[in-house]
Amino acid sequence: MMGAGALADLKVIDLTRVRAGPSCVRVFADWGADVIRVEQRGDGEDGFGPRAGADFQNLHRNKRSLTLDLKRARGVAVLKQLVAGADVLVENYRPAVKTRLGIDYDTLAAVNPRLIYASISGFGETGPYRDHAGFDQVAQGMGGLMWTTGLPGQGPLRAGTPIADLSAGLYAALGILVALQERSRSGRGQWVQTSLLAAMVAMMDFQAARYLVEGEVAGQAGNDHPTSMPTSVYPCADGYINIAASGDAIYARLCAALGAESLAVEDEFASSALRSRNRVALNARIAALTHTRPMRELLASLNQAGVPCGPIYKMNEVFDDPQVRHLGLATPVPRVDAEPLTLVGPAFSLSRTPPAMRNTLAAAGADNLSVLRELGMSDDDIAALARDAII
Repeated sequence: MMGAGALADLKVIDLTRVRAGPSCVRVFADWGADVIRVEQRGDGEDGFGPRAGADFQNLHRNKRSLTLDLKRARGVAVLKQLVAGADVLVENYRPAVKTRLGIDYDTLAAVNPRLIYASISGFGETGPYRDHAGFDQVAQGMGGLMWTTGLPGQGPLRAGTPIADLSAGLYAALGILVALQERSRSGRGQWVQTSLLAAMVAMMDFQAARYLVEGEVAGQAGNDHPTSMPTSVYPCADGYINIAASGDAIYARLCAALGAESLAVEDEFASSALRSRNRVALNARIAALTHTRPMRELLASLNQAGVPCGPIYKMNEVFDDPQVRHLGLATPVPRVDAEPLTLVGPAFSLSRTPPAMRNTLAAAGADNLSVLRELGMSDDDIAALARDAII
């Protein structure tokens, strides 16, 4: 975890709140960028429990905190000083709000034409829904995910994680990196835009393409894969496992591993199309073969046969898995005057410039002095800002 970090040459201003924006900025913070989180005076929870709690710190590790009142002209003036030396600014204000505050793209690009300015909204910066409030579950519903999630006939079901928020954050981070690469040629910044709705539609991927190309409206398939069977959840003696046996070759290997070679040649299940059409009967036959076998023994047999499979874990079991431990996906982050806080580690790695979990986020405004001194302000200037409740 040592080293300067792949993005150590970048300065990022974080004006975001809630989840989609912070999850975008977290990518840059974990890979070494100097991230300055601009917060309100006395800011503490951001809707996610205590500032020192798991959710807040998991979103905001590796950042510095500057408190700044952006509703006052002097606060905006300080922000513009920051922008003048920044590479990236990320915000998730509603379109009308950032314009009213004077922190919109056109205004800040005039201060720094090299600035990459990223906006994450609920529904887009333009269009009939531009001023509607965004929320993860609303985007899940509007993007089609909830109508394809859950058991047939039981109505729409939300995903168990805020997939629209997190996807929008990742798409924004990807857009920023693309814009930074283009800036290396042109020398000019630009406006990166994404939304919870756009991210959710994009994440529907093949289900969306099935409709656009073939006119198929996907429904709920429960734990079954919509088009490729047998791919589903199956019981074993001490839990549940996923088996993904799409295609004739893997299906034949599954049947052999279960000691049911005859199942591979039965007319009812003789092709991918038939296995999908007759999924209820096929699932019942497979479940009858799996439910008496211990999970670990069954997984070992299927893996030996080259059949994709895996246990279905509760969260405590996830972090006990030897492969999860090997990948370092639970990572200790240092805290001042306290034991390290274990948070979720980055999902990708680089061979020469690994991420660094340097610190948790301190109290709001803990870095006011260091950030403002870097702008060339004197201690008297900073004291005046504090006295007038600008910082």
